[in-house]
Amino acid sequence: MASFPAAETWTQGAGGMGEDAQGNLSVTRLGVAAAAGAVRAEWLNLLVYTGNVSSPGLAATPAPSQPRANLTNQFVQPSWRIALWSLAYGVVVAVAVLGNVIVIWIILAHKRMRTVTNYFLVNLAFSDASMAAFNTLVNFIYALHSEWYFGANYCRFQNFFPITAVFASIYSMTAIAVDRYMAIIDPLKPRLSATATKIVIGSIWILAFLLAFPQCLYSKIKVMPGRTLCYVQWPEGPKQHFTYHIIVIILVYCFPLLIMGVTYTIVGITLWGGEIPGDTCDKYHEQLKAKRKVVKMMIIVVVTFAICWLPYHIYFIITAVYQQLNRWKYIQQVYLASFWLAMSSTMYNPIIYCCLNKRFRAGFKRALRWCPFIQVSSYDELELKTTRFHPTRQSSLYTVTRMESMTVVFDPSDGENIKSSRKKRAIPGDPGFNGCSRRNSKSASTTSSFISSPHTSVDEYS
Repeated sequence: MASFPAAETWTQGAGGMGEDAQGNLSVTRLGVAAAAGAVRAEWLNLLVYTGNVSSPGLAATPAPSQPRANLTNQFVQPSWRIALWSLAYGVVVAVAVLGNVIVIWIILAHKRMRTVTNYFLVNLAFSDASMAAFNTLVNFIYALHSEWYFGANYCRFQNFFPITAVFASIYSMTAIAVDRYMAIIDPLKPRLSATATKIVIGSIWILAFLLAFPQCLYSKIKVMPGRTLCYVQWPEGPKQHFTYHIIVIILVYCFPLLIMGVTYTIVGITLWGGEIPGDTCDKYHEQLKAKRKVVKMMIIVVVTFAICWLPYHIYFIITAVYQQLNRWKYIQQVYLASFWLAMSSTMYNPIIYCCLNKRFRAGFKRALRWCPFIQVSSYDELELKTTRFHPTRQSSLYTVTRMESMTVVFDPSDGENIKSSRKKRAIPGDPGFNGCSRRNSKSASTTSSFISSPHTSVDEYS
């Protein structure tokens, strides 16, 4: 989406090379200049399309570079700076791929983690891991060396996949926001089933493919003297290119963030706007606390995404409108910094889950137990075990029992006591009914629809 800084500088260099070809040069220089003159018209025509060379799909597409013999590249960096940038990008890729793969394993390998919200988190993790693995380093190398080493097919993929992955990521977050909204604001409605969730995820990817398809369709490989380029050549030129990327920014940034901002604002007011009326039982307070934790975690995920991608989108718009900025000496460093920040969004989510959710934290400990400084406690093992749900006749709430291994000794003399206790629990008017006092039963029933519903469980919010 952003222009590569050196485009206009190289254009001027190409013009200078054409003039050199007319002068009195040595035989060697005449050969180089003649070759440059032969491609000059085609080269400058190409620069018209790539003067605001954009990464077709969130990747930076460097501008056509000069033949090495005659043109100087003002953006060549010293070795120490290249090493630092390589380390920074390498850390992003390593953390993003490892962290998101562990997130996917935690959710799919443990039945207790297979909730509607977590299925969307799997989709989000897959998108982030894929973009980090297949896009980040390739685009960094292209931006650094201004030469495409990876062939025509990967050029199409490189231009196509990043937009697809970002679309899938942010609309997975949007689906989670809408799901949280429905669960908290209108809890009596049935939740999405596993089949419906898969249909939503499939629909997200189909729309992502459609949005990114033009990038694949118009991708081109251009072999220049001593240089190979990968770019998108739009039929109607730069204006069409700019319009498309403005549409992409709206669809993959502005619109979903607006939806999530509205839904999480309403949910936040509902959850934090005031205390529950009455002196309700501990179960209600526990579920309210769990809901707040989940919503807080997802708000942090969304805000992190918005902050990471904002400088990249601003960079693209500003350099497209004020193209003279592409000649600025430090513009390449600005681009590499903004692109690094955008790509780093793929590595933060696993860290956020681990810090703010006890089950994800337990899962990361299990996955990384081979590290000498990580110890897995019995509590961590228990957190990921399956729970049983026993619906009672008197309440829509579920009684949750963890499947713990224990030894129980029965005394035959306790049989009558057990029967009598069962009869007491069956009486709705009993003071201990459902864990709340009789005095607070009215207020408890008033808030039950706010705190819980027959379609959700405690696991959904823990």
